[in-house]
Amino acid sequence: MQKYSPEIHEFIRENVQGKSTRDLVKIVNEKFVTNFTESKMKSYKSNHKLRSYTPSGCSPGSPTKKYPREVKNFIKEHHIGVGPKEMTELLNKTFGTNYTRGQIKSYYGNHGISSGLNGYFKPGHIPANKGRKGVDGWKPTQFKKGHKPHNWVPVGSERVTPDGYIQVKIQEGKYQKNWKGKHIIVWEKKHGTVPSGYAVIFGDGDKRNFDIDNLILVSKKQLAILNRKGLIQNDAELTRTGVIITDIYQKVSERKGE
Repeated sequence: MQKYSPEIHEFIRENVQGKSTRDLVKIVNEKFVTNFTESKMKSYKSNHKLRSYTPSGCSPGSPTKKYPREVKNFIKEHHIGVGPKEMTELLNKTFGTNYTRGQIKSYYGNHGISSGLNGYFKPGHIPANKGRKGVDGWKPTQFKKGHKPHNWVPVGSERVTPDGYIQVKIQEGKYQKNWKGKHIIVWEKKHGTVPSGYAVIFGDGDKRNFDIDNLILVSKKQLAILNRKGLIQNDAELTRTGVIITDIYQKVSERKGE
């Protein structure tokens, strides 16, 4: 039996589910420049007791035993602002599944899903706060003398995520925690830190409306129902009514469970 590196073993283990043998051969050979054939891959999966849970002839992106249609739709509807770790917790609580963070992380990568926590302003982009003194208390610093990475920007700078959210750089460093959603900054300035398990949403759905009355704190469970039932309106008061309705849905669900 041909031996493969631990990296290849791990990559196949994380990506086997939901993929046909042909697709798995393609991505493994492209990533590691290996010479897998469909026959070799089938033998490999059999020897290592790996299953794809993909029915014969299943087209890419179709529901599978591991990722049924309701799970795929849930991820599609709620991935914005939700990373693999949080999504794993949401799925397991909502559907009673036992997904791992590694599985959902691989699912995100394989399906080109982004939580929206990346993407800087492109050269020539005019920030929404140009000509204003700071943004809600945040004042950009100036570039300092000395070497800086080519993509370095000062604290107070803004960027737009692929999903249209504005983030503000709040401290130096290379990690995502150094950036925070502008809407969160505005909300926290008045109410304090956003509690764990909660999110701040735009009441009228406009990601450029940072009026404090337009920002609504909801739990992740409420947000899931708001999205699933289409209860986020173009009016903040109507959306607040939608939040009340989500509580009713949760009560009904709990009683059915009892």
